[in-house]
Amino acid sequence: MISVEKTNSRMATQERVSEPIVKTHASSQASKYLEVTDYSFFYGKKQALFNVTMGIPEKQITAFIGPSGCGKTTLLRNFNRMNDLIADTSHTGDIRLKEQSLYHPKLDVMDLRYKIGMVFQKPNPFPKSVFDNVVFGLRMAGERNRQTLNEAVETSLRAAALWEEVKDRLHENAVGLSGGQMQRLCIARAIATHPEVLLMDEPCAALDPIATARVEELMLELAKDYTVVIVTHNMQQATRVADQTAFFYLGKLIEYDLSTIIFQNPRIKQTEDYISGRFG
Repeated sequence: MISVEKTNSRMATQERVSEPIVKTHASSQASKYLEVTDYSFFYGKKQALFNVTMGIPEKQITAFIGPSGCGKTTLLRNFNRMNDLIADTSHTGDIRLKEQSLYHPKLDVMDLRYKIGMVFQKPNPFPKSVFDNVVFGLRMAGERNRQTLNEAVETSLRAAALWEEVKDRLHENAVGLSGGQMQRLCIARAIATHPEVLLMDEPCAALDPIATARVEELMLELAKDYTVVIVTHNMQQATRVADQTAFFYLGKLIEYDLSTIIFQNPRIKQTEDYISGRFG
């Protein structure tokens, strides 16, 4: 079994259930923040997610784990409807942010993506200056006030633990940064628009151990202000940073519980087999 380095007293009193599929362990109030209800998703005729139901608490870190192709990234991308960009996709069920459906016909998808920011597996700064990368979303939203943009750059880079490293390089091309710096720049760009939720798809997969540690420390800081959802193949990373962990397999949510329970005392044998390395 993987030992857990991070415990969370805030969640320690939550009730544990013994259903084959553990749907949520957030409190009834917190689970209403980001809710997935009987959600299935299809790429053409291929079904990628099967009747997923879970509640993601506010201002905590939730990790999605599971082997490649299990649906965890598909679900993550549906939180800000990135999969709308793929032809011939469809869904049943619903996803709600603060009780508002993400599929409401009057919902502005661009506005949704300001509320739910995303950081991808490979650092993807634009071939622009550090400054222009950070303010990109703000300018897209129509912000032109120079003082507002300057303040946003410093605030976002400080929040991403990058200000001291780049404050004298703001007008240099961002592609000259190191891999870890570029990923933190992408995080700064994502939070500059003041999202409510931050999605992170394998954010450390392309980073060395030192840069990974910096980003993990940053995740823990960001969770004080943002709801963070990460996809990771690194189960040790999930134990270090996640308050709760969801295990997916073949498009199904197999078990979802506090990370301490998932990694020390899982209820489902399939979960135990995965985290102990018997498959995956």
